[in-house]
Parts: sequence; C-alpha cells; structure tokens
Amino acid sequence: MNHVKFKSENYINRELSWLEFNRRVLEEAENESTPLLERVKFLAIFSSNLDEFFMVRVAGLREQAFEEGAPQDYNPDGMSSLTQLRTIATLTDRLVQRQYACWNDQIRPKLDETGIRIADATELAGRRKHLDRYFAETVYPILTPLAIDPSHPRPRYHNRALYLAAMLARRTGLGPKKLFAVVQVPSIISRLVPAGGDHPHEFVLLEDLVRSRLPEIFGGFDVECSTTFRVTRDSDVELLHQESDDLLHIIEERLKARRKADAVRLEVPASADQQLVQLIIEQEHVRDEGKKDGTCYSEVYRVPGPLDLTGLVPLTQLQNFDHLRDMPFIPQSPRGLRRREENLFAAIARRDILLHHPFDSFAPVVEFVQRAAADPQVLAIKQTLYRTSGDSPIVRALTDAADSGKHVTAIVELQARFDEQANVGWARQLEQSGVHVVYGFMDLKTHCKVSLVVRQEESGVRRYVHLSTGNYNPTTARVYTDLGLFTADPEIASDVSALLNLLTGYAQGHAWKKLLVAPNDLQRRTLELIEQQASRAQKGKPARIFAKLNSIVDPTIIESLFQASQAGVPIDLIVRGICCLRPGIAGVSDNIRVTSIVDRFLEHSRLFVFGPDESAQIFLSSADWMPRNFYRRVEVMFPIESSGLKKRILSEIIPTYLGDNTRTRQLEPDGHYRNIDAQDGQPKVRCQEELLRLAGMFVDERNAAIQFPPAAILPPKSPTKSRQSDKRSGRSSPSNGATRSVSERSKKPRS
Repeated sequence: MNHVKFKSENYINRELSWLEFNRRVLEEAENESTPLLERVKFLAIFSSNLDEFFMVRVAGLREQAFEEGAPQDYNPDGMSSLTQLRTIATLTDRLVQRQYACWNDQIRPKLDETGIRIADATELAGRRKHLDRYFAETVYPILTPLAIDPSHPRPRYHNRALYLAAMLARRTGLGPKKLFAVVQVPSIISRLVPAGGDHPHEFVLLEDLVRSRLPEIFGGFDVECSTTFRVTRDSDVELLHQESDDLLHIIEERLKARRKADAVRLEVPASADQQLVQLIIEQEHVRDEGKKDGTCYSEVYRVPGPLDLTGLVPLTQLQNFDHLRDMPFIPQSPRGLRRREENLFAAIARRDILLHHPFDSFAPVVEFVQRAAADPQVLAIKQTLYRTSGDSPIVRALTDAADSGKHVTAIVELQARFDEQANVGWARQLEQSGVHVVYGFMDLKTHCKVSLVVRQEESGVRRYVHLSTGNYNPTTARVYTDLGLFTADPEIASDVSALLNLLTGYAQGHAWKKLLVAPNDLQRRTLELIEQQASRAQKGKPARIFAKLNSIVDPTIIESLFQASQAGVPIDLIVRGICCLRPGIAGVSDNIRVTSIVDRFLEHSRLFVFGPDESAQIFLSSADWMPRNFYRRVEVMFPIESSGLKKRILSEIIPTYLGDNTRTRQLEPDGHYRNIDAQDGQPKVRCQEELLRLAGMFVDERNAAIQFPPAAILPPKSPTKSRQSDKRSGRSSPSNGATRSVSERSKKPRS
C-alpha cells in the first residue's frame, strides 16, 4: 500500500468542524417541519453547546495563543491558535445572529399565535399588582445590590450567570454622585415569571422584572442606563498531578477553582449602552475588536434579544401543548427479552442480547443490576459509573446489594467534565453504604461502560456482562441513541474481569481475548482492522468499512482511512459532530463518504463494521476516533459475534441510518455540509422515525398505543462498488445511507 504523504489541506480544522456541527443543530431550530416547542429546544441546545465550546475549546486556544510557554496542541490542518480564534469569533457571531433571527422573526411570533407569549414588563401595567407582589415576596429577598467603588471591590462575576449592570446618579442620601453597580439575576427561581391575569401562558423574563425595579433596589439613586450581561469563563482547569491519596478531595478543589477562571466571552444586548459595556470589558480584560491591535479578535458578543436562550427550556415543558412536540413513544422490551416471565440471567445465558436505545427500553439494564442485588445466588457486582442520573436506580441497587452483604465495587469517574459535582455526591453515598468505591486513575479517565455480575449456579460460578456505548443513565437513555450488549460469553467475561481488576488494582498481564482496550491496544487494533480491508481491496477482494461515531480527529486513523480509500475500499462514516477528515479529495479520499445526522435523539452510539458481508467483523465501543480516547482514557471496543445480532445490524440498523434522506447532511470537500433530500419519486426516510417503527410502537397525543408494521428497508449499498464508478456513470451514490436535550444538558449527562 502506497503511503499517503501528510498534507494539511487534507484535514478540516477541529474547532471549525465543531461550529459546523452546531450550525446543524441551529438548522433544526430553523426547520419549519420541526414541531414548534422542539424548535425552541434546539435553540436552547445551540446556546448550551456554545457555552461548553467557549469554556473548554476556546479557553484552551486562548492559553496557547497568549500565554508564553503554554503547551501547543498538534494541529494537522496547520491553523495557528490565533487564526483559529479570529475565525471562530467571526463564524460564531454569524451563527448567533442567525439564532436570534430565528427566535425574533420565526419562533417567537409563532409562539404568540399559540398563546405562549413572553411580554415586556413595561407592557403589563394592568397586572402591576401581581408582579409587584411576586417581586416583593419572592425575588427581592434574594437580590444583593452591589455598588462598585474604591470601598466596594468589584465582585467576581459567576460563570454563565446573568447580571444587570447600571449607571446610577445619586438623588439623595449616601454615596458618590455617579455610581456603577450590579445585581445578579437569581438562578434559583424560574427565569420565566407568570404575568398573571387571564393569560396562563404569558410570561415576563425575570431579568426584565428586576430591571424595571432597579430604582427600588438602589433607593436614593436615579438609573441613567442599565443592561444585562453574561460572562463565560475558562472551565477546562486541568487536574494537577498532586501528591495525594484522595482524588475526591482534588476534584472538590478543582470545582472551587472554576469559579476563579479567566473570562473567555462577554455577552451583552446589541442595544446595551456602550459606556456600561466598556466598563465590563475593562473589568474582565476581554478582547474587543475595537482595539485594533495585532493580536486582537472580538470576545464581546452583542446579541439582538434576551441573553442565554437556555432560559427558554421551561417553555418546552408546558402542559397541554403536546401537539407542538414530537410524538411520544413507548420504548419496547429488547428482542430476546420479550418473554417477561423468563429469568433475566437465564435469557442472557441462552443467547447474546442486543439493546438499541431509546427504541429498546433501558429498563432491562436497570433490572440487571436490581435483580443481581436481590438474587441470593449473586456473589459480586462490579460496575463503572461515568455519568448517572439524579436519584439513580442503579446507584440505589448497588447500595441495596452492599447492604445485603454482596461484594460490590463501583469505579466512579469523578472527572466527567461538568458532572464532577454530581459524581462526588454519588461517590460519597456509595461509600457510606459499604460499596467499595474506586476513582480510577489520576491520569486516565475511565470512560468504558461495563457491568459485571458474578453468580453461583449449579454448574459453578458464572459471569454475566453488560457492555454499552453509552452511560448508565435512564434519563439520557430516552434521548440518546446507544447500543448495548448482554452476554455470558466466558472469554468476554474473563476480559471484563481483567479490565475491572486493572481499574481497581493496576492488575496487568492479562492476554485480551476479545476486548480491545485503550490505552493498551485500541488504536493499534483499529489500524489493523482498517489495513486488513485495504489489503483485501488491493487483492481484488470485496471490502468495506462502516463507522458510526461522534467524532473523528485522530490523524493516524485518518491517514489509514486515506490509504484504504486509495486501495479502493468503500468507506461510509456517519459522524455526528467533529470530523477532521476531508472526504472527496481526488486520489486521496474519493472513496470516503461522510454524513451527519442531527435529529430528535442525540446520535451517540459507536458502531464499526470491517468487511463486506455477513462475515464482517462488527464492534461496538465507548470510544470515538480521537487522541484522547486512544491515549488518555480507559475505553473498550467489544465484538458482536452472534449471527442473529450481526444480521440485525447489517440488514436493519445500518441500512436504516444510511437510507435517511430527511435529517442527514453530507460533508463536502470544502468542509461544509449539504442536506441530503429525497429525489423525485423517492420516499422520504427519517431514520429515527423508521427505527421507532421497527421497534413497534408510537403513542399518539391521546396516549393510546398505535401499532405500526415495519416499513420496508432500502437495500444496502453494494460494498464492493467504488463511489468513483458511480460518479463516472453519472449516477449518484445510493442514499441508503445530535443534540442533547438541554433539560439533560443542565445535568450534563453525556459522553
């Protein structure tokens, strides 16, 4: 196989690729076929995504660009940190302007038509008594007015908190003649304040209510001008390599450090008084393009509407508006577990069982741990916990198991970004109940999703395993697509035991039989699998690579895919988010097709197929193709070996995804995505709806069950046919073949 010489033009910048992903999220809000309250949800997700992007990725680029001696990330596309920052600022501003145009011109007027209205506090004079009472009894006791002068130091504005700033002129009493002051808008009460009267779905924004009462809050002063503002801070505080035997304490200290991090973004209304904005800019030392110095770019975002549209989430949860939401559905029992009277362990012992969430219910995963906790034949339970839900039934089951005298071990990953606080709480709770809690490694994040049950049976001790691409979280299992496997395969069980022993006791030397484990050999084995297909293609044999995952960043994997493409391997990649691989380059990547699906459910499953037919090697994994997954995390890729499960994946799941012509976008060589639309005479296929139908059940607005027969699945693309030959014949390639709910995002359960 000829080596592809590295060229930066073959790569797409990681950060710009992420902005393209968030643009696809915004397009779901702009899409008029999306139910209205779901459009509101996507607007909020767009804002929430941007918050994290600035707190982590932009913060890291700022450090590389402006701090002398800061470590520099390897960047295969060749863009400097400063160039990236400038480009990000320009593109983000354009996207934010689109977001607010969508809110102001499309969604807000349509909400008004349905009776859901956000009014200005000044419009509601007739309801002033109601708002006065709410302000006096609920809001005012929480507020703390803060003057800023030599005797009153400036407060440290909290990350992502909403503030009001005001320029005041003394009328009577104490204080200077001119005073700059701020007040934080309370985050512990709803931002949507019922306006009262005969309009139950009319609201006032809390910041507008507080702003209208500034003369009361700052008695003795006249308000000359005021504005809302919001600061986003660097929250990618690295875990220091400290000499400590208590990782929990280090994490708690890191959470405190986040509140003191540098500002990376300032958001203000487009109509804000420039004098006030300039004061905040100088206080926070954010850059503004007005300075025109050689290293400047804008970190100030002026938006034509209310700041932080994540505050709109309560609108999506209003009662009696089901017609403005996606049709509800009932997750079904997974195939192989539909005989409810059967013992769960007996079912797993008889056959491997595949679970495809949210189409298949997550209940059996919870039941797996709960039954193990109650089963007197179970000797031990071992479980990784990366992100769990509030009041987690799995955590409760582990606690019950420990209380009953079973040997219970939980590997809790405290470093799940933005979930550290919740994980600290669960860790303390588990420890107090007698669970043996381990926090993984100092320098490796435990990202694999594994549950092991050890059971005493007549034939001896037997191990049962659950492996998954997603977290042990019943809440996100209803809004994320993930794949899981129940198995009692002795070799997989042996590997899982060795993996857990590695995590708890550094036990090494195991000869892995079926699991591919990072950082040990996951990247190496993945490269071998790609190279095997390239070798087949070079010998004239049928070959195929299919991968569905969240991100492709690792340059070594990308180079290997380029070589496989040159060898003639047809490669289909479904990448929800970041893709640094540039497809469609003549002689380099013209056999690679990259698509992305952003729809009702967050596409989170990682699925890999190496081979052209039923003999293909199929794997599921907790890992994306990113350096962090290969080198800085404990990850697992595990095989699907049951012929029945392989058939389901190859003939049902993959063709359904590849057949989508409604919510799929295809990545072009220029780094932009174009919509894949149904051609004339071609039926529209929306893969997530199709998978719901295949699972067997929707629920209509009256909560009555509706049975749908399975719809026809488009035939899979011929795995041996080069996409280049399609181009030469003038035919397009066969078309058979994101997004968290912000209510979940506030808890940040993700992967």
